[in-house]
Amino acid sequence: MGTATLSLPALRHGESLSRTEFERRYEAMPDVKAELLDGVVYMSSPVSVDHGSPHGDLMMWLAVYKARTPGTATTDNTTTRLSGSSEPQPDASLRILEECGGQSVVDEDRYLAGSPELLAEVSRSSADYDRKVKLPIYRKAGVREYILWRVDDEELDWYVLRQGEYERLVADVNGIIRSETFPGLWLNLAAMIRGDAAAVLQCLQKGIDSPEHISFVASLDKLRKKRT
Repeated sequence: MGTATLSLPALRHGESLSRTEFERRYEAMPDVKAELLDGVVYMSSPVSVDHGSPHGDLMMWLAVYKARTPGTATTDNTTTRLSGSSEPQPDASLRILEECGGQSVVDEDRYLAGSPELLAEVSRSSADYDRKVKLPIYRKAGVREYILWRVDDEELDWYVLRQGEYERLVADVNGIIRSETFPGLWLNLAAMIRGDAAAVLQCLQKGIDSPEHISFVASLDKLRKKRT
């Protein structure tokens, strides 16, 4: 690390910065997590197992779906250039690849840019700002679905973008929520909240085996072939 890098001022929670300056300082601070939301820096607290365990379950669920759905990709805690003034680092994302018609791309410097179709946050102490600060930013950026898992409340809110506004998806009589953007992405809500990974994957497998998921995979493949 050179002298110029060492002399950079550290990021401070609550300060206002341009995206360029935020990235410049953030790259010099590899051991912290920070986000830029509407031009304001937010610094994250250390992560306990009460956050890490549900985060792991969420990533497991998304990763299995991605593995069975060619043309999609997942990320974990990846800086995402949503706009000129917002660069969040969501806990998880699921996106459609650019060559299959997706809304996001991987920039030359390997950051995500654009709006992944689904972003997810696991919240404990950050629940208020994930709902009051991030949610409007994600909505404005055109993120089609947003999952907010409020761990301490034992609640998981799944929002879908309809006509420019977020509406909550509602579980069916069997307690299953189904994604509108990713056919076959089914969630046994109660099982996820209680940490029953086997039941979560059993439900997801039913979604993956559904005719709508098979059709979705075929449509992604068709788009890829058309564009390449």
